[in-house]
Amino acid sequence: MSIKNDIERVREELTSEEKFFEKSVITERFVKKYKNVIIGSVVAIVAIVAINIVYDMNNESRIVSANETLSELSKNPLNDGALSQLKVLSSDLHDLFIYSKAVVDKDVKTLETLKSSEAVLIDDLATYESLQNTKDVSQLNNYALKQDSIYKDLANVESAIMLINEGKTDEAHEKLILISDASSLDKVAKALLHYGVK
Repeated sequence: MSIKNDIERVREELTSEEKFFEKSVITERFVKKYKNVIIGSVVAIVAIVAINIVYDMNNESRIVSANETLSELSKNPLNDGALSQLKVLSSDLHDLFIYSKAVVDKDVKTLETLKSSEAVLIDDLATYESLQNTKDVSQLNNYALKQDSIYKDLANVESAIMLINEGKTDEAHEKLILISDASSLDKVAKALLHYGVK
């Protein structure tokens, strides 16, 4: 009985070794067949990771340089070299700096040039500021009609005040009704409706 068990055990061991060698031969054939593809994939993955790391480092360096340049400009706003460098490093930050300076100086011409800024926020803010300085009701109305206008409600209130001053109370009333209850200017609009428009 023991010999029979020993023979079975040896047979099982041989079968498992056979399977192991069979798997290793199949693996070896697979590796030989697709060796170039495997090496190419590993090289591609390493290259992508390396490029991504270099890109992130370069981007971080550019951001740090842009912030340093902006800091330098805040100390000396007349530094044209730093302003040019900021435009190269970050056109959005450049436009923001120009916008803030134009608002402080009430420079309508500069605000007009910023209306075509690639930074959507600066474009919208510059449009509103230049319209506010020109005090043109029709242009304020056009601005307020735009769907994505940031100062839509404020433009409506301003045009309503201008219309009240011109004696056009019905038109002012129409402007003030456009301001929603959720707006922070709702109370101002209601006060103007109650006291300013009769």
